Amino acid sequence: MMRDRLDPALFSLRRSMIREFSALASAAPDCVRLTLGEPSEDTPAAVRQAAKDALDGGQTHYIANNGALSLRRAISEFEKERFGHTYAPDEIIVTAGATEALFIALRGVLSPGDEIIIPAPAFVLYEQQALLCGAKPVIVDTTADGFQLRLDRLAAAVTERTKAIVINSPNNPTGVVYDRESADAVCQIAAERNIFIICDDVYRSIVYRDDCPAVSDLEEYRENILLVQSFSKPYAMTGWRMGYLACHESIKERLELIHQFITVSTPAPFQDACIAALAQDVGSFVAAYRRRRDTALAALRGMGLDVVTPDGAFYLFPCLGEGVDSAAFCRDLIARAGVALTPGVCFGAEGYARLSYACDDQTLLTGLDRLSKYLKKG
Repeated sequence: MMRDRLDPALFSLRRSMIREFSALASAAPDCVRLTLGEPSEDTPAAVRQAAKDALDGGQTHYIANNGALSLRRAISEFEKERFGHTYAPDEIIVTAGATEALFIALRGVLSPGDEIIIPAPAFVLYEQQALLCGAKPVIVDTTADGFQLRLDRLAAAVTERTKAIVINSPNNPTGVVYDRESADAVCQIAAERNIFIICDDVYRSIVYRDDCPAVSDLEEYRENILLVQSFSKPYAMTGWRMGYLACHESIKERLELIHQFITVSTPAPFQDACIAALAQDVGSFVAAYRRRRDTALAALRGMGLDVVTPDGAFYLFPCLGEGVDSAAFCRDLIARAGVALTPGVCFGAEGYARLSYACDDQTLLTGLDRLSKYLKKG
């Protein structure tokens, strides 16, 4: 059979359970979906208009592989003004969403047999892309430390084969922002062992405090850092599939070849749309998420569920109880209560479930009410 001649790495991959549970919810009549991390808001009108104007202006041809210079300049200015980062336009690759940016980073860094540290709970993409690169994911469990990173646990995970560590803060699925101790631990390990830090900062603009530390802000580790960003979450642009990778010029000069040979470039009319997005004030989005977080957090605790307060993103990650099969719980919740959460096992954390409050207010309230009644019935 020709199937047997496929790359063996393909057979180590598994389909996303997140999508599986979203599909289960879609198939259930009148089910309230608190599953996918997708803003319910539409893309801002100014962003959509910029794309329309670009199309009407004839921007339908090939552009530079790494993205239009105008967009890369806008990204460079945004990163400097918003976060203090000093990436030049020539250190930026505009990608097909953060997913491509992550794959470029991992494929460029990892060789078969290398190891990459992934703090869990974590988005399933990291592990699966690492496996596709022939690397070994090394999972570091953070549940005992309030979903924070601690030096002793990270150090214990490092071997002579360790090449990189993935940092996602604010985190999916917990919404937790890594504290200063966590950031210092990552940087100490990176400096001592000369490893890459892949910073998945796609939720960086959705934070509820002004004093949120970030590994990607530490200029002294700039050569170690590969910064991944996306337009999807902060600007409600999930369907546009636009993101970028920023890194030291010497590294970017090699990584851009991966992008060039798998994507060529991102869509021409979306370049101006992304420039318009960077000019948007996302404060109203963040305020709505904070309000929904507070509502859902109080409701979950009122149901007797233990949940860590998230300082960013739009997720809550309540503990369902010791020994609870999260997938079985979430299937039963859909069938009996008509509300869908994502089981923690999808993120490497059994006994938990992810609740997304990126939905509208009424959907959230209805879902919380159904969850409360389900738990009371037992």
